[in-house]
Amino acid sequence: MTDDLSAQLLAWYDRHARVMPWRIAPQDRAGGVRPDPYRVWLSEVMLQQTTVAAVKDYFHRFTARWPTVAALAAAEDAAVMGEWAGLGYYARARNLLKCARAVVADHGGQFPTTRAGLLELPGIGPYTASAIASIAFDEAATVVDGNVERVMSRMFLVETPLPAAKPAMTALAQRLTPVDRPGDYAQAVMDLGATICTPRSPACGICPWSHACAARAEGVQAELPRKTPKADKPVRRGTVWLAHRDGAVLLERRPERGLLGGMLGLPGDGWDGAGGVVPAEADWQELGEVRHTFTHFHLILQVLVGRAEGTAARGDWVQMTDFRPADLPTVMRKAWDLARVGIVEKLP
Repeated sequence: MTDDLSAQLLAWYDRHARVMPWRIAPQDRAGGVRPDPYRVWLSEVMLQQTTVAAVKDYFHRFTARWPTVAALAAAEDAAVMGEWAGLGYYARARNLLKCARAVVADHGGQFPTTRAGLLELPGIGPYTASAIASIAFDEAATVVDGNVERVMSRMFLVETPLPAAKPAMTALAQRLTPVDRPGDYAQAVMDLGATICTPRSPACGICPWSHACAARAEGVQAELPRKTPKADKPVRRGTVWLAHRDGAVLLERRPERGLLGGMLGLPGDGWDGAGGVVPAEADWQELGEVRHTFTHFHLILQVLVGRAEGTAARGDWVQMTDFRPADLPTVMRKAWDLARVGIVEKLP
């Protein structure tokens, strides 16, 4: 039964596979074209907690600027963090560099070819190791993301709520993972969840597994997977200052560890536990507030702007000609955009 289901899904994938800039089409793969492990790894790291639509442009820019793992390993930290700005979850960018440098230093620039070997690399966890091993190296590793969990919960009528159901869903997914074409299968089941077995209004009429779906037989497919209700996120408040003078703005590089680690930002206080003094003497004016949501809390930042005098107590003066606002993380970019609107006549 499981072999039949895997074969049916692969046949569907051969006709309906999504086109991705990091993916080798099933027809090309059948003709002997092999995936580039670097591109597979990079895409999987970028796709964590992020949508395909949001990732595509970042992926194109990264691979154009750093086409190989060796090129990425040799990149400056600030350059990589700048290109990552806007993708969120910035620890991923720091781990990206650590992993690239480990591949070059410890593996001669070649990714390990097994799940076990990939797990030894910094920043690669069980899901990412399974994805790379299966997609890049055709190891029959079981890949389970949110799409796969949804498919398994419906196929096998798993009513235990997530996250408690994760081990059971992984075991069910493992039963269906074939020895033949495991890389294509991994991408097929993720495509199925993303395009057919969607969270709301699943398109059961065109699903290759509809005949075997236990949840559809009971008429409860749209109700699964069940999830344990999440606690309300707390709200934090803080301040950011945008100081300017003579065509320059005051910026600071955040500490490597912690929220927005290693990112360029506006000096701030009161929201991340780090604290901080007012960065400079200035005619500070309140412009309003910006809001942003992190994984574990909502943030409201009061934005102050002013022309600075004297020596800055923190940060560095950066000429506007040497600074790309796009290098800021999203929450800082929101504050920057608000400040720019408020003092457009004072900044170049």
